Amino acid sequence: MADIRTIESGKYNKMLAEALKKSGDFEKPVWVDLVKTSAHKMRPTIDADFWHNRSASILRQIYIRGTVGVERLRTRYGGRKDRGMQPPRFVKSGGKIIRTILQQAEAAGLLEKAKGKKAGRIMTKKGREFLESLK
Repeated sequence: MADIRTIESGKYNKMLAEALKKSGDFEKPVWVDLVKTSAHKMRPTIDADFWHNRSASILRQIYIRGTVGVERLRTRYGGRKDRGMQPPRFVKSGGKIIRTILQQAEAAGLLEKAKGKKAGRIMTKKGREFLESLK
């Protein structure tokens, strides 16, 4: 059996997104088609499967890194903002989308809030088994 870290991230995220879509625990909110994902984006995303793809990506990040909070994920999904004549600058992604996905994953039993020094979310045993069953 291959470890999740050894599988190419793009292929694994597609498999995980399909599994999340079939599970029905990750419902796309109505407002997600109207908002930008970050301040560095020009327009909202047009991808129909954006919600499940981002959910899969976030779950994979938490599996690999351990305890992860919203701020670290905002940094992970941020990017370079074109500011016209001024030099470009890095800006973080928006937090509402990430926070909502984490809340849905908690409700599904895949994540839980970390207890201890480091704040954030960690993968539950059920979540680890779900992610490892897709190999």
